[in-house]
Amino acid sequence: MNSSSEHIHQAEQLGEMPITKHLIVLRRHLFKIVGLLIALFFCLLPFANESYQLMSEPLRAQLPISSSMIATDVTATFMAPFKLNFFVALMLAMPFILYQLWDFVKPALYAKEKRLALPLLLGSIVLFYSGIAFAYFVALPSILHFFISVAPETVAPMTDINSYLSFCLKLFLVFGLTFEIPIITLVLILIGVVTTEQLVAKRRFIIVGCFFIAMFVTPPDALSMIMLAVPMWMLFELGLLAGKILEKRK
Repeated sequence: MNSSSEHIHQAEQLGEMPITKHLIVLRRHLFKIVGLLIALFFCLLPFANESYQLMSEPLRAQLPISSSMIATDVTATFMAPFKLNFFVALMLAMPFILYQLWDFVKPALYAKEKRLALPLLLGSIVLFYSGIAFAYFVALPSILHFFISVAPETVAPMTDINSYLSFCLKLFLVFGLTFEIPIITLVLILIGVVTTEQLVAKRRFIIVGCFFIAMFVTPPDALSMIMLAVPMWMLFELGLLAGKILEKRK
């Protein structure tokens, strides 16, 4: 039996499966995901304070000697590292989570789709982590330096640890998702929603859109907007280049 016949047979089996069977299979994958998250969370819990120290390093490096981070809530000293610990566990489990989702939808895919899906999955994981790394090592120090440098001389900057954590997590998620643009662009080209010629024709509008989106999802300053919009533009160009290469191969 060839691959297309095997796929048709699998598709027929999937079509015959009642919705409860699909839900049971999905529940099995979700249990694995939740189990790993809980295990990672408790394994990382003893290092929660050290994790927060590492997270706060870019801010502490920018603060004047007379300033420090503060906790305006009684529970903040416990809850901030606790929340960060869950976020770190989620980030470490992300490859496993994506693999479980891939394993769930894999039986419904053709062999050709499977061959394309796996590199796209791996690429999305690498790009997501790259986005978080870019946010931590490049964007965050620059943004913090800008905000602290423009503070009036009579104001001593002392950031609440919960506010700082929320700010960082939002920044990491925004950059992590932004770095998925090449994958999104490539998928849209592969499934025929758009062509590379259409994207080239609309390039100027896409560039303006990058700056428009960055204006709303970053802190209200020009530096933050530029540091997100320019990578968005470059990542779009990367996805467009990959799409052109695939189209030529076809």
